[in-house]
Amino acid sequence: MGKYQADAKCIIPCFFFFYLFLPQWPDMAQANQTTVSEFILLGLTNDPKMELFLFTFFLLIYIITLFGNIGIIFAVIFIPDLHNPMYVFLSNLSFSDLCYATVVTPKMLYNMFSGRKSIDFNSCAMQLFFFAGFASTEGYMLSAMAYDRYVAICHPLLYAVIMNKRACSFLLAGVYMTGFLISSIHTSCTVSLSFCGPNIINHFYCDIPPLMELSCSDTYISKTIIFVVVFCLGFFSVAVTLASYCYIFFTIMNIKSSGGRRKTFSTCSSHLLCVSLFFGTVFFMYLRPASKYSVSQDKVVSVFYTMVIPMMNPIIYSLRNAEVKNAVTSYINKLFLSNNLKF
Repeated sequence: MGKYQADAKCIIPCFFFFYLFLPQWPDMAQANQTTVSEFILLGLTNDPKMELFLFTFFLLIYIITLFGNIGIIFAVIFIPDLHNPMYVFLSNLSFSDLCYATVVTPKMLYNMFSGRKSIDFNSCAMQLFFFAGFASTEGYMLSAMAYDRYVAICHPLLYAVIMNKRACSFLLAGVYMTGFLISSIHTSCTVSLSFCGPNIINHFYCDIPPLMELSCSDTYISKTIIFVVVFCLGFFSVAVTLASYCYIFFTIMNIKSSGGRRKTFSTCSSHLLCVSLFFGTVFFMYLRPASKYSVSQDKVVSVFYTMVIPMMNPIIYSLRNAEVKNAVTSYINKLFLSNNLKF
């Protein structure tokens, strides 16, 4: 399975450098005749004591997120036992978690610590673009992982043939391209609007709904385009995930021994939990009736999927996945053994 190591080593740095060194966008505020040059992010609270507590709490979450996801990425790259498609996808999932948490959390922590709430128009557009891109990528990555589990459980003899290096590379490329295509459409539809009135965003990062509320132009066309794109491409992602798990469920039910059923289910239980957390939160966020929309509730849910889910995914995969735990333990033991032999 060592041939899959190249996927984990090449694709992740490629998008990491793309994220770090993307050129400065043109001045969108001037391009669309917007008079607002910056926005004010109200954040989660105006209480200084509560803000200090939240700063400490979210800093701890972000540190755990960094160590957990970077740990998964390095484990998949350097441990030969994890050089297979399932864990290549897992390392890219960790990369997406790491990136979209980093797009939001450091800026929010800086605002809390410094007391400065402003963000300029271009930076807001950049934040929206990268957050939507990596969040969309997360959903499609989970669908690709569901398909991988479907092939492994329902067609085990053909797994190596179907999920070969070429197929995995195409799947990963398609996931990232689709995620950032959706992000480009979302961002273009949002920043092309005119902003000439209030500039106070009642949120802790630049998201589409609060930005559209501030626009002084007609948002109907933009909202319609975003809805159609999200519905069509989002439906495909959900359909692939649901279909994969339906086949997996029927295959597991046809296994005669309870031990066999338990062992087979354990190979996908971690992923199923991550899928439930992510899609459950997204559905709650975006499929609620407009009459039940609440800004405070929206902020709480946003905290969950921007900070809590990226922290929980590596924990779930490391604690609930025996193969990851055994591979990491074995690798650490070999390192200590080799070092002891040298002395």
